Amino acid sequence: MNVATRSATQALRRLSFTFAAGGSHTACLASAADGGWYAESWHLPPVGPALPTPLPLPGNRSESLRSQLIALSDGSVLVCRHDGERHDLVQLRASVDGREPATMERQLASIRMPGLRLLPIPAAPGDPRPPNAARAPVALVLGTDTRPATTVWLVRADGSEPQQLAEIPGLHGGGVWLDHTGALLALDRVSAGTVRTVVLDLRNGTVSPLLEIGERSNDRLVLFDPDSRFAMVRSDAPGTDRLGWGVLGGDAPLRFPDRLHMAGMFLRPVALRPAPDGARVAVQIDHGAGSALALWQPAAGRLDPLPVPPGRLGAVGHWSAAGLRLPYSSPDHPAALATLDVDALLRHGPPTAVSGPVPLPLQLAPLGSGLPGPWRDTILPWQPGAPRVSRTPLPGWRLDGSTPPCDGGRWQPAQSLELAGPAGPMEAVVYGGDGWLSSPHLVLALHGGPADAWRLEFDPALQRMAAEGLAVVAPNQRGSTGYGVAHAMAIRGAWGGPDLDDILYLLEGIAGQRAALGLEPPALFGVSYGAFLALLAAAHAPADQVARCAVVAPFLSGGRLLAEAAPPVRALTTRLGGGEPIEDARGPRDVLQLAHRLSAPLLVVHGDRDEVVPVSQSRSLRHELLRIGRTEGADFRYVEAAGAGHEVLAEEGAAVLHELLAAFLRTGRPG
Repeated sequence: MNVATRSATQALRRLSFTFAAGGSHTACLASAADGGWYAESWHLPPVGPALPTPLPLPGNRSESLRSQLIALSDGSVLVCRHDGERHDLVQLRASVDGREPATMERQLASIRMPGLRLLPIPAAPGDPRPPNAARAPVALVLGTDTRPATTVWLVRADGSEPQQLAEIPGLHGGGVWLDHTGALLALDRVSAGTVRTVVLDLRNGTVSPLLEIGERSNDRLVLFDPDSRFAMVRSDAPGTDRLGWGVLGGDAPLRFPDRLHMAGMFLRPVALRPAPDGARVAVQIDHGAGSALALWQPAAGRLDPLPVPPGRLGAVGHWSAAGLRLPYSSPDHPAALATLDVDALLRHGPPTAVSGPVPLPLQLAPLGSGLPGPWRDTILPWQPGAPRVSRTPLPGWRLDGSTPPCDGGRWQPAQSLELAGPAGPMEAVVYGGDGWLSSPHLVLALHGGPADAWRLEFDPALQRMAAEGLAVVAPNQRGSTGYGVAHAMAIRGAWGGPDLDDILYLLEGIAGQRAALGLEPPALFGVSYGAFLALLAAAHAPADQVARCAVVAPFLSGGRLLAEAAPPVRALTTRLGGGEPIEDARGPRDVLQLAHRLSAPLLVVHGDRDEVVPVSQSRSLRHELLRIGRTEGADFRYVEAAGAGHEVLAEEGAAVLHELLAAFLRTGRPG
């Protein structure tokens, strides 16, 4: 795709939002239908809609999903590109010569270090200096290598050599500025398995303790206002990991109110707005597939829910006189930027219900909110049992830049349901409306990870399946994140154990009810770990429960992945117990040993430059299928995407693969 085409194409996916100091701009990685990634800069005016400007690279180049971005206050974007141990820092800005859209690209620095992370530089209120002024600093860089130490550099706009400010012992993450001048930085130091926030004085390179709440507690600063010294912290000193607040340097101790602790939910402060009667903090609440938003007013001890539409928020934000700005996505709204008038939303109250509950054709488990205090009887908008929310725009809510379908129609919506499982309910994101179970074709989609989950956000691959007339059920079986530690850790040391039980249970229930309606059984679709799980399910389920199976970047077993993957993947697999055998009646969880039981039509897609799951895993499966007498092109099809990595469904040319997968899952033929 050429530069002009990409510039004129609106984004379907946006990731890694970052706000400039002062909130005049934000930046993100964006991708159009073809999957090529580029930086995008948004102007955030005091009044009116936020305006995105694409910054496509010349020469048909794309940014990497691993690129780090920093939005600068003049609308340019600082990008850090990673190539092994080489990290190139470049500044991108839109051309202003009035000709065809183009991007000006200027190299600022290169740093060699195994690990590198960018931090934005703060700006004092009213600071008039543009970020491209001579010698103006644009970013702080934290680097790590094989030593237990962190090196800190300052990068300037003039392209001079990065200035090393400090080398401090220990590994450090986080990054919260304690002043407006860029002198004092709070970092999270990892030492002997404990995380504590320390202060780095960049003027002299010295480090001093900041948070040490308990003798062995993990204590992190997560939000700070340099003017009032209001702070929010996360600590397990109270016995469980939870949010607290206080005034650093004040006489009162830190407080950990019950209203900021909700069992099974993750609360994340995303933006702060000073007020005459005390700070106001926007808190994102994540549970399972969806996000909610609340206003925390510590002076009054209030946590008030804000009626935002069902979907997923972006975990970062900026709050100014123009409003609270947050990234937002839902299954039928590609990721964009929401602007909220918090007071108007508070006056509006809870979402307006429309008539009738959601029909649930499978046996479903009721869900209580699990919320403490004043929210105990509240059902959050994404949860089963919640009222169906009207699509009428909320007063105080505006979404800018969400891309409509190119055909003038509408994106396919999805809902969150809870399906019964063998060990309790499972949440699933379901496309296909209220009659999804009786759709002519239905896909059971399995996410990657395993430490991941399906979410109520726009997904181009699932959207393409839904547009093809497929109902899609995307469950968050055991092993998925977002439902508490026990759910996520259920498969540690048992890959293809409890999660396979959940999927086989769903297959049996859905296939049985569809058979009673005279419909074909569901198809299976999976990516990465989900592809491994889909192949196991296709091998273990009775033949009349799986219509066909499509997998992307599968591995064959935890042990085979350990033998062939790169060191970081081997380390992760070992940490999650992926190589530990399961001793039960099902036998080894090894797809190669089960290949003879794969009877449904099969499509295998793998990028030939996959850096996570080596393409040799899929090649071995293809060779084994041929060895046992299966016919390529009839019994199975193998597609190797040239030049593609592990994120093959999100890279250049992804739209072609989405089309291929949707056609195969509907018909058993590739199109």
